[in-house]
Amino acid sequence: MGSSILALYRLIAAVSVLLVLAFIQLLLCIVHPFLAKYFVIFVHRSMCRILGVNIYIKNVPSKTGPVFFVSNHTSYIDIFALGSMIKGSFIAKSEISGWPIIGHLAKLQKTIFIKRDRSALQEQKEVIKKRFDEGDDLILFPEGTTNDGNRILPFKSSLFSVVEGMDAFVQPVSISYVNLDGWPLGRRLRPFFAWYADMALGPHLWRMAGLGRVDVYVEFHEPVKASDFKSRKELSKYCEEHVEQGVMNVLYGPRSGYDDKMPDVIEVDVKEYQKEFKHLVGKRAKDIIKRNFRKKKLA
Repeated sequence: MGSSILALYRLIAAVSVLLVLAFIQLLLCIVHPFLAKYFVIFVHRSMCRILGVNIYIKNVPSKTGPVFFVSNHTSYIDIFALGSMIKGSFIAKSEISGWPIIGHLAKLQKTIFIKRDRSALQEQKEVIKKRFDEGDDLILFPEGTTNDGNRILPFKSSLFSVVEGMDAFVQPVSISYVNLDGWPLGRRLRPFFAWYADMALGPHLWRMAGLGRVDVYVEFHEPVKASDFKSRKELSKYCEEHVEQGVMNVLYGPRSGYDDKMPDVIEVDVKEYQKEFKHLVGKRAKDIIKRNFRKKKLA
């Protein structure tokens, strides 16, 4: 099923564009980390266009302080879809850091790699707290693995321990794969996009790239404060219920309130960039004045 020519075209285009954009992202990470946060959104949106991913959105990502986004996980496409709307970094299992290409790209996006080991919990919590203090948004897939797209898996409450008791906002997100070229996917066709169980990545990616355009529905639920919950289990249950309800509504119920307009981050970009630019210029000017003053004194 699908076109081999289309698959070849898309994958060549994706790899070529990704290599160029990854190089630019690497340079930005070195010379201007602030812009790198926003450029990565452009990278993800480019991948969505090339791979034929149409995104329909209900509500928008919260902009109230650093946010901990919690989403169900169906496919590697989730990363491009969420990354195209959220100026944040993913939290992933430590094994991904060693994967070819994907591991390097994840590091460019400042992904936090966590070990599922109690002994490393406190250290990981401190890393996440530091990122929150720096104003970074973070994205977590609390199922711990991918699902088949027809349902969500139970959330692992242990993964919420990194934000337990923190004064941080948590926003549940539901992501669903609905149509292929306008036709409902259904249970039979959804595995063409859902990557789960022991599916090999290469063959699945080739098959997916040869298909038409897929409609992905993303719903951002009301954000809550982690500190308002008595325990991580309570927070995990709350998020799981809202994420599951969002997925079920899209797959088996009404799909009202969605549109294909991507969240507008331009206004935020300009304001934050102006602030950052003034800070950098001010710091640069002070350095120049100090150097010139020292030269005059030496003379």
